[in-house]
Amino acid sequence: MIQFYLNGKLHSEDNLPPTTSVLDYLRERVGLTGTKEGCAEGDCGTCSIVLVREEDSNPVYEVVNSCLMMMPQLDGKCVVTVEGLESEAGFLNPIQDAMVQSDGTQCGFCTPGFVMALYALRQGGEEISDGVIHTALAGNLCRCTGYRPIIEAAHEACRTHTQDAYGGLTDLDAENHYQVDDQQFFAPESLTEIADIYATIPDAYLLAGGTDLGILTSKERQPLTMILHTSNVKELNEINETEEAIEFGAAVTYTRALPYIERLYPSFATLISRIGSRQIRNIGTLGGNVGNASPIGDTPPCLIALDATLKLYSKEGERELPIEDFFLDYRKTDLKPGEIIKSIGIPKLIENQEFRTYKISKRYDQDISSVIGAYRVEIESDKISNIRTGFGGMAATPKRALVCEKALIGEPWKEETMVSAASAVIEDFQPIDDHRASKHYRLRVAGNLFTRLYRDIANVEDVIEVMAS
Repeated sequence: MIQFYLNGKLHSEDNLPPTTSVLDYLRERVGLTGTKEGCAEGDCGTCSIVLVREEDSNPVYEVVNSCLMMMPQLDGKCVVTVEGLESEAGFLNPIQDAMVQSDGTQCGFCTPGFVMALYALRQGGEEISDGVIHTALAGNLCRCTGYRPIIEAAHEACRTHTQDAYGGLTDLDAENHYQVDDQQFFAPESLTEIADIYATIPDAYLLAGGTDLGILTSKERQPLTMILHTSNVKELNEINETEEAIEFGAAVTYTRALPYIERLYPSFATLISRIGSRQIRNIGTLGGNVGNASPIGDTPPCLIALDATLKLYSKEGERELPIEDFFLDYRKTDLKPGEIIKSIGIPKLIENQEFRTYKISKRYDQDISSVIGAYRVEIESDKISNIRTGFGGMAATPKRALVCEKALIGEPWKEETMVSAASAVIEDFQPIDDHRASKHYRLRVAGNLFTRLYRDIANVEDVIEVMAS
């Protein structure tokens, strides 16, 4: 049985196919049609709802896309939809009221999604600025009223916040197995339990946040029969830090990882802030992005450049693998049957090391990359003593530019060196043409990013701007 709080009331369901999307349930099963369906793939934000969880004895409000979530993912959780914001006395929530007063709503189709994104922002207690508001609303794409009145509403309503009743509804226990007909959904809570189940059904779909897999059920309507959910496994949610490295469990979300990465690798954090939207980052995971093995995944090039190590786990035991050896071919990895990614370990930067990563895409926010370049470079006595690279969008897998690296090591740290080494990109990669970019464009951009790396670290562009002024 799936049990959860929905707008403060306990709901129990025992006869829903596990792949039923939360969006379909809200609209068709319980008649909460304020939550809308737009793209059905996590881009538009019209289906946004808020999940409330507890962290360090405090409630955390996170906006998510209901179209990508399967109903068993709600088990044990507190869910708030736009209908749940109205007070018992019939008064509008401050977010709703501010949207009305600022003329921030027009047709109303996308407005509930905006309201829910701003509700999560308000309840989060962040210091409000234009930048914070833009980040909170990056996953809500309609702008039929113009953006200004929506921003005005956010400034007005999010200046203060008050604790509501939903913050205390986070104490339900979750089930670890749910079955309807031939569909089964497993949600184990320990590493040994998930390994035992996966050894028995190695063909099961591994589900973390569902920001990619969820499209199979939400948009393509595939009735997946065996699903193994990783997000409740305690060990997969751990974050461990030492003086030399930081280790993220595979089920750690982007949102939870971001403060650590921002402190240790600021450029990597900037890239993560462009992965989808808050709705996506609140449920998407680092391990899911790696395990998906997409050649245009955002984090693998960075993790390769940072010399990250994966811990892989199965009933047979645990093994470690450099992440660059994990990707074998297009969507093919070194995972053995019944094996999962347990954690991702990233060495900390040492003295004289710099890390930068650059994502090239048609849109800045919420877009799939055409090219990603990532670089960890060591500079000593004005020479490049070492460099590791990672590229996405350039081959069937994320991979290093080894010829370029060899051309740079031991050379003077200057722009001419980077320009010269960049010509070796064609020896490292033979990318394809597709609708995101041509082969020629990818090669040209990958080469130019070496120059960008130099100018970024050396602050050359800042010097040029000062001289020009």
